[in-house]
Amino acid sequence: MGGDHGPSIVIPGVDIAARAMPDLRFLLHGDEARINAKLAKFPAARAASEVRHTDKAISMDEKPAQAMRRGKGSSVWNAVEAVKDGQARAAVSAGNTGALMAISKLVLRMAAGIARPAIVASWPTLNGVTAVLDVGANVESDAEQLVEFAIMGAAFHHAIHGSVRPTVGLLNVGSEEEKGHEEVRGAHALLRAGTFDLDYRGFVEGNDIAKGTVDVIVTDGFTGNIALKTAEGLARFFASELKATFTSGPLELIGALFATAGLNRMRKRMDPGAVNGAPLLGLNGIVVKSHGSADARGFASAIRVAAELARGDFAGEIDRNIQRLTATLSETAGPAPVEGAAE
Repeated sequence: MGGDHGPSIVIPGVDIAARAMPDLRFLLHGDEARINAKLAKFPAARAASEVRHTDKAISMDEKPAQAMRRGKGSSVWNAVEAVKDGQARAAVSAGNTGALMAISKLVLRMAAGIARPAIVASWPTLNGVTAVLDVGANVESDAEQLVEFAIMGAAFHHAIHGSVRPTVGLLNVGSEEEKGHEEVRGAHALLRAGTFDLDYRGFVEGNDIAKGTVDVIVTDGFTGNIALKTAEGLARFFASELKATFTSGPLELIGALFATAGLNRMRKRMDPGAVNGAPLLGLNGIVVKSHGSADARGFASAIRVAAELARGDFAGEIDRNIQRLTATLSETAGPAPVEGAAE
């Protein structure tokens, strides 16, 4: 029921996913009359789905605290609770991000050894796709949390984008060892000291995101969200400028006709719908956030992300590396002080 378009986008998205992945089954939570009216037009979605009625929904502008107080029984709450109860392997929502995060944390709780969740974005780059996290769940993050993000981001990239041993970089204001604030330098030291099953490459800078220098780029949610929104704005700016340029006169229109194939390839490459689906990493269950303005193809992409995470060893990979982080922290802390000892 969430997002900018509700069932008018979700149901066609389910239909695309059901045809592409016929082994999937769906529990659709929301207004039964509205959902069934849309399902009647999409036979693949209708055959693969069961509707769970509720007339309660969280609005897109509702505050997270308010959503938690009145959220029980809403469509998003029921979808997340289905994951907790084992009725579903994953939940996908295009609704209110803050409410989805708050409800997911309350219902599913955090996975063992993880302090905070993170939102990961799949970022088209010159070398494929880079996973960037956190892009909005946490304004500030300490060194240990940044290492947790690295572990979760690597597991995500392996599960969704097929990297065998993902390369990881910490976003910083320079590549030199002395650059950056204390938390970033502390995370750098932990990643260097640990025996994690990932390929840590050190500090990277903002221009390394689009280059695809590494598979995973780790930062706090404040910086990550600004970078993401800046990139989205630039993509819209370039698209608008290209359209204005190629429609500015007869010769430009002729040039556009010759360049159509290349322009279409570029449009598909930069289309956020092609990589839509940002998991809320660190929860004791799989929850994927679709962009609120996604079209049906974009929502189907978010479903694909959820399905691939559910099928793989995503949680196990994270758990093994979290155990290595705990061991590294114990070693760097040194032996506990002996009671009664004096200098």
